Amino acid sequence: MLNLNVESFMVEFKDGGIANVGAPDKSAEVKLFDVEEATARAFGDSQVKLVATDADGNEVQVALDPEQARSVRADVETLEETSQVYD
Repeated sequence: MLNLNVESFMVEFKDGGIANVGAPDKSAEVKLFDVEEATARAFGDSQVKLVATDADGNEVQVALDPEQARSVRADVETLEETSQVYD
């Protein structure tokens, strides 16, 4: 299930094109639940891409710098040692 929450976002559809007509203070939050597949791979020469996909084909991609990817890895390792999630 993909949940998309967009704040202060407005676009105009005209002649097959999309134009931004909203305020510059836009924000968005995306959540993907019931992930069926999650992968990590190199993205360009300097980033790591995390990709999560659900059964309906919804996909979320996140590009991280190596230090951010290491931080996520460390968080998961800590959870493995301390959380009931991995029991």
